[in-house]
Amino acid sequence: MPNESNKVALITGGSRGVGRATALLLAARGYDFAINHRDSAEQANETIAKIETLGAKAIVVQGDTSDDISCCAMVEKTLAQFGRLDVLVNNAATTEFIPHDQFDALTTELWDRIFAVNVRGPFQCARAAREALAASGNGQIINIASIAGINGNGSSIPYCASKAALINMTQSLARTLAPNVRVNAIAPGFIDSQWTHAGLGDRYDALAAHHTEASALGKVALPKDVAEAVVSLLDGSRLVTGQTLVVDAGALLGR
Repeated sequence: MPNESNKVALITGGSRGVGRATALLLAARGYDFAINHRDSAEQANETIAKIETLGAKAIVVQGDTSDDISCCAMVEKTLAQFGRLDVLVNNAATTEFIPHDQFDALTTELWDRIFAVNVRGPFQCARAAREALAASGNGQIINIASIAGINGNGSSIPYCASKAALINMTQSLARTLAPNVRVNAIAPGFIDSQWTHAGLGDRYDALAAHHTEASALGKVALPKDVAEAVVSLLDGSRLVTGQTLVVDAGALLGR
């Protein structure tokens, strides 16, 4: 059994956006952290500094989640530092913003990269972490999916397909890792984030306005909104597993 120190979370893609927001909320609840990034060391260190101001301990674990060796190393470094792992948040993701009718732009390399990060990556991290999570006594995995995986409308066709696969895999993992580890997913709608701004460029304002108008609540999500949903699953009923919580301001409902 783990020691009686703070709970520990490993957050992939934790240097900014939803990953950072989740870390800050959990730090206020007494968690310590391993923050993963692939190539954003400066932002990861900024996240660490913010976490430490809340009294939590944190380390950076650099690595590409599409690489199985990196996934194993991230978990090993987390255990070496903290001696336990209670929560894995599979947040790392990638995409290309390509209109759905531009079939010829969807190269084999693009498909492979998106699925390697968005689907194989979460599986590899779950596989590497499963024993430590089971030993936690209340181990949990939260996969950050997207409503693109439900309605097929997102940044690109491969991205939509990858998030649908992640939602499906959440159910498979929940069944396989039960009863010792619970596995759930969050499916955000449009998120006002640095990642979205960078990907959409000049199209951002128009698309944000469209999503705001189309959603029942007339809003788009902030990273903190998604982070709060993560916390709600972690702190909620121990009977919830294999579920996908949609956080989209009612975008799937429409107006």
